[in-house]
Amino acid sequence: MEFNLNEEQDMIRQMVREFATQEIAPKIKKWEEEEEIPWETYKQLAELGLLAMEVPQKYGGAELDSISYCLAIKELAKASASLAVSVSVTNSVCCYPIWKFGSKKQKEKYLVPLARGDFIGGFALTEPQAGSDASNQKTRATKESNYYILNGTKSWVTNGILGKLFIIMACSGQKGNKREISSFLVEDSFPGFHFGAPEKKMGLCCSKASEIILEECQVPEENLLGSEGEGLRIALHSLDGARLGIAAQSIGIAEAALEQAISYAQQREAFGKPLAKFQAIQFHLADMSTQIEAARLLLFKAAHLRCQGKEHAKESSMAKLYASEIANWVTAKAVQIFGAYGYSKEYKVERYYRDARVLTIYEGTSEIQRIVIARKLLK
Repeated sequence: MEFNLNEEQDMIRQMVREFATQEIAPKIKKWEEEEEIPWETYKQLAELGLLAMEVPQKYGGAELDSISYCLAIKELAKASASLAVSVSVTNSVCCYPIWKFGSKKQKEKYLVPLARGDFIGGFALTEPQAGSDASNQKTRATKESNYYILNGTKSWVTNGILGKLFIIMACSGQKGNKREISSFLVEDSFPGFHFGAPEKKMGLCCSKASEIILEECQVPEENLLGSEGEGLRIALHSLDGARLGIAAQSIGIAEAALEQAISYAQQREAFGKPLAKFQAIQFHLADMSTQIEAARLLLFKAAHLRCQGKEHAKESSMAKLYASEIANWVTAKAVQIFGAYGYSKEYKVERYYRDARVLTIYEGTSEIQRIVIARKLLK
């Protein structure tokens, strides 16, 4: 395994870093106050090839490898975790499953406009009673003529209200005691499709999340993704890749928190000398940096396996588990180093601390990651 980035990967990292520094960082305070990311930002991201990163060029994508994808999400997250998760979702659990499981017609119809930034996408698996228990789907899909009729409610849908295309899981049948879950490409303009109110969240305030309410929603039969009963397999396979994006987001937040903590510790004085001269602070910074580096290596190993087309479910879960846990720890330490100022919205570490909290919950909780890892170990 190579520890150095190749020329293209390094170029992607530098390009996204410059964009994040120049176009996102100066505006993030305003975005946070308004709880809104301007649509023009997504169009800029599309121009950089960041809205369909792993999609082949013949469908308008950038055809980047998984390591480049992770680097891009990490750099975006250092400036705005809200934007990073929005971009991660439209890439990993909307574009990717369409490319991997979609028909030629579906790819041509949806991947090209997704890549262009005409709209962004989302993924709807979670329901009020079905979070970690993903198979417990109450949303129903009934075949009528050349349509499927969907009824149910999806919750915590990232890019809700903002997005135009969602991959929605629904129960389409039953075999004995087992539900058959199918996957559908559902546009927000379909009859019977409604968004709920945006969720008021502790963190990631610029990232829209809402319910999707389906009331006799008419979905053309050609919008079935894959085959009937294949939905859960599509979802779980897509989430293996999505967890790389969340791990990358976690590392981006943690890196940003560490950089702020180092800068503050060098400037702030106590008892006649900078905080950075105190061994207790030095130990905090050393531990923060070490844990970030460990998370980064776990992420790159999983992404490397994905680049090679190898099984990576265990490694993706390890990366997501560890990176999300240390992001919470690192941001808490950063707030501690800042002292009372770390609790103030005038300083970025307060936002990093809030944004980090959800990382151990979405795209599979830490407990679910441990189950996935243990199952792979005991298989």
